[in-house]
Amino acid sequence: MKWVTRKNANVDRIACPWLIRRFVDSEPEFLYVPADQVAGVAEREGAIPFDVKDVELGHVDGRCSFESIMVKYKLDDPALKLLASIVHGADVSEDRDTVPEAAGLYAIANGFALVHGEDDHKKIELETPMYDALYAWCEMQPARA
Repeated sequence: MKWVTRKNANVDRIACPWLIRRFVDSEPEFLYVPADQVAGVAEREGAIPFDVKDVELGHVDGRCSFESIMVKYKLDDPALKLLASIVHGADVSEDRDTVPEAAGLYAIANGFALVHGEDDHKKIELETPMYDALYAWCEMQPARA
């Protein structure tokens, strides 16, 4: 399946491909395009748009795109829920202090963006092991109320 979003990805637009590949689509193809081309590319390529304005898998009802994907695909794993709260805090500046790990993810994800610029596929490649490790850590945490 093809998935499309805005180029020059940072937190949510790198975390979402990790989530999609691990829990939704085992052979995804991610397309990163200028924001004003996402709708046209989605239609032309039959791609699913994410993390863009006015789409189901975007920022909806206070959720970040990672959380919207979890809702759409009924991903109910407690470790994923914790990871989603970390991604949300890292992505949504007003909620950065929601969980302490969010500030760290924000710093690391922004560091990758600074080092690798608009090479979004390189960022996915390099950050995937980090999300694997963070998810493994989340699996070991006691449930948070």
